[in-house]
Order: sequence, then structure tokens, then C-alpha cells
Amino acid sequence: MSSHTAQELAQRTTELVTLPAIYHRVKQVFDDPEGSVLDLAKVVVADPGITMRVLRVVNSVFYGFPGKVETMSRAVSVLGMQQVHDIVLATTVTAVFSGMRPERMDVARFWRASAMRGLLARAAAKSCGLLDAERLFVGGLLADIGHMVMYMHVPQLAEAALLESRGADVSPEQIERALIGCDYAAVGAELLRAWQLPTSFSTAVGAQIDPARGAPHEFEACLLHFARRAVGEDGELLDSARIVATVVPEAWNMTRLEPQAFEGACAEASSSMAAVMGLFFPEYA
Repeated sequence: MSSHTAQELAQRTTELVTLPAIYHRVKQVFDDPEGSVLDLAKVVVADPGITMRVLRVVNSVFYGFPGKVETMSRAVSVLGMQQVHDIVLATTVTAVFSGMRPERMDVARFWRASAMRGLLARAAAKSCGLLDAERLFVGGLLADIGHMVMYMHVPQLAEAALLESRGADVSPEQIERALIGCDYAAVGAELLRAWQLPTSFSTAVGAQIDPARGAPHEFEACLLHFARRAVGEDGELLDSARIVATVVPEAWNMTRLEPQAFEGACAEASSSMAAVMGLFFPEYA
């Protein structure tokens, strides 16, 4: 029986995978109380690859802005600094992991499921009237990153936990704790902390199994919990009755999201899936 800690697995990952300097420069401007739209635009423009990706996202059906946004200063003005920060984060994280092919892992399936969780968390947040609902796309996209880490470092155990969970009445995270010593949510949260991402991401990702533990970000944790329970391993949405039955009651109570509204969020997420895969994961689209 192996026993690994979430912190250990995250630390081993940071020795192999680091976020590029462009993200840290963007975060520095974003975190600076005196940082301006122009400052952020200048930082992003210094990296042509990131500039191209941000403009592609801004001009896609994913955002649906009227007219074409051709400059980074215009993009930051239209989207706001928060959303540009999040788009840069999403594109850099997916880029640094794009070359990873962990043993025993279907990477295309992993990113399809992650994209759908991101879309569903975003759509559910909009249904709840959350003002910064776009943030939940990145949160959902990163929610399962702990599994990528597990397959990088303990692939046999990660696969064994997955196979055992398919025919068991016990939750996958309980099996992971028994076989590996920690679960995917704890590992993901530790990696996001090690990367010094905003604490709202690491806290919500860490609490997605039990949202009540996610204060002060339990609302976001609830939305990630919904996305986790609703999306299967292959990125397909599960049966609505099964979703309603497996979501913890606290998530419905905290968000006040009605099952009917959640079904609408599922439909919205599905309709955007092809566009998002083409934007962020063209190799798997």
C-alpha cells in the first residue's frame, strides 16, 4: 500500500511543469492596485503567441461580442482585467500540459471532460446570477488537474483507483485516499497553491467534493461540485436524474439553483463545447 501526500505530488509536478513568465507578469499587473488596462495590454502584447490566443477567444462565439476586437487594449477594455487574466491563465495552463502524455491516461478524453466541466460551471454560475461567472470556466477547467498529476507520478495506482470506482458503491475519492493516500481535489488544490494562483481557484478546487469546506469560496466550490457530478469521464453529460441524485443537498441549498435551471445550464454548455475545444484544444477537437 502506497501513501502519498497531495503536497508531495504537487511539488514533484512543479519541478517538471512551471507556468510561463507571461502569466506571472499578467498576474503582477492584475494584483497591483495601480495596475491599469493599458499596463495589462502592454504586458500581453509583449508575447505574440498569447496575444493571438486571447484575441481568438475574444472574437469567438464563446464570448459573442458584436464587431471584431483587433487590439489588446480594446480586448482588455471590453473584457476587463479579470477576464483577460483568466484567459491568459487558461491558455498557459493548457499549453504547458499539452505535451504531457502520462502513462495509462487518455489525455484527449481528460481535456474534453475538463472543457465540459468548465463550460458547465460557467453556465451554472450565470444561471445563479453570478457577476463574474466567466471565472468559473477556468475553475472548472482546472478542477480535475489533480488527476493529471496522479497519472504523471503514480499512474498504476491512479488507474487502479479509477477501475475500482467503476464497479463500487464507494466514491472515487474515497478509493483514491485508500490506494494513493490523497484524492484528486486535494492534489489539484496543492498544485494551484504552489503555482501561486488566486486563492479562490485553489480553495474551490480543493472543496469541490465537499463544498461546505470551501469558505469563503463555498459558492464557487458548489458550482465545481455540480460540474464534477454532471460530467462523465468521456466529457459527456450524465443523465439528469443521476446528477440530481448525486449532488450533495448543500450545493442545491447554497446556490438556490433549481434542477430545471441546471438542465438549461447543461444545454448551454453542450452548445459551446465544439467552439471551446477548437479554441483551447485544437489537437483534440
